[in-house]
Amino acid sequence: MQKPWLALVFLSLAFAAAASAQTIAVTNARILPISGPPIERGVLVVQSGKVLAVGANVEIPANASVIDATGKVVMPGLVDTHSHIGGVAGADGSGPIQPDVRVLDSLNALDSGYRRAVAGGLTTLNVMPGSGHLLSGQTLYVKLRPGITMDALAIRDAAGNIMGGLKMANGTNSIGAPPFSGTRGKSAALIRERFIKAQEYKAKLAAAAAKPDAKAPDRDIGLEAIVEVLDGKRIVHHHTHRADDIITVLRLQREFGFRVVLQHVSEAWKVAGEIAAAEKDTGGKVLGCSVIVIDSPGGKLEAAEMSLETGAVLEKAGGTVAFHTDDWITDSRLFLRSASLAVRAGMSRDNALRALTIVGANMLDLGDRVGSLEPGKDADFIILSGDPLSVYTHVEQTWVEGQKVFDRSDPQDRLHATGGYGAGRDQVPYMCCAVQGFSFGGTQWTTNSQGTTGGQGGGQ
Repeated sequence: MQKPWLALVFLSLAFAAAASAQTIAVTNARILPISGPPIERGVLVVQSGKVLAVGANVEIPANASVIDATGKVVMPGLVDTHSHIGGVAGADGSGPIQPDVRVLDSLNALDSGYRRAVAGGLTTLNVMPGSGHLLSGQTLYVKLRPGITMDALAIRDAAGNIMGGLKMANGTNSIGAPPFSGTRGKSAALIRERFIKAQEYKAKLAAAAAKPDAKAPDRDIGLEAIVEVLDGKRIVHHHTHRADDIITVLRLQREFGFRVVLQHVSEAWKVAGEIAAAEKDTGGKVLGCSVIVIDSPGGKLEAAEMSLETGAVLEKAGGTVAFHTDDWITDSRLFLRSASLAVRAGMSRDNALRALTIVGANMLDLGDRVGSLEPGKDADFIILSGDPLSVYTHVEQTWVEGQKVFDRSDPQDRLHATGGYGAGRDQVPYMCCAVQGFSFGGTQWTTNSQGTTGGQGGGQ
């Protein structure tokens, strides 16, 4: 019996590989490379999924497919340091600390949320479990390239390992009845207890490695994840809102030396000096704040005093700022609005645009690959109808590693950008590069930018 879906997978991979090998030149655009000043009537050349050249006087290769972007703005794909799309599920109710849980195992690559994300110009995500636990599991860094499994979307390091951080939380969300902490003080005590166990586990592993005849401790995949945090290989992404909770995170960071991104930070404007000092004093182990600008519908008392001026206050204090969606809290399609509102509240334009791109990339250890348009980096970029901070601007196209994954002129893509009937359905594989009307097994299939739309014939 032939398997049509398997043929679809192979065709998708083959055409995606061919597409990423293309040479594409985007011309006559106003380019915001982020790594430097704007380039008027610039040219962006991408080849084999990488940025080949960018500038005002760039020679266009003879074999390039040319996109005339006159009147448009081109900038790097947006980086969301805190998202929950894809059917996220992490730790359960059995305990407040569960570092063994991998959000990878709960995500659906065909979730319609990813289509909304590319409609908003997002190309790189940190997908995290929720904040109802002190430690709810391992996050996943995702590239929104075409794919039908999360393994295909996952970002890998040079050794081929799937990349992600560790989600932690304090404050109201993670306080509950036993076995949960019940109080803020007990929350911190439980974290200290587990991190000390991880330190002891690490010491036992080192002792066993030093003496071949020594017995290693029984494997503990939860403690392994915390050891990666202690070793600086995995970044803590820490949900925290109130000023006192933010300071508690900084206190724990000093005790255990882990790398941390402060997530949400509704009251960071109250302790901006302390945060900036921690960034400096720890030699960069405090990577800065990933700020939620639009907390809607909100609903937490500890977020009652959040301010649109947080980005500006942190910037003035010398702190590092990125933005995030916390999608569904802020819809991914509206991510550009975060920078707009922050600028309106006093943040500089340049740092607001950096907060959408390169700063977030650095907070995921991906700054050498994404977040700016520079030769050698991944060809992740978006084409905008106008200025990125204008409420009237639309994302017209989104490209990931040299492949177009969103085009607002396509009716199906536009549906995900604007909403309407069918926009929330999980998707069939969106094979943007698959040929139209291919056939196998006696069945004729047609495709659009979202994938297979139908079949007829005598296939088994």
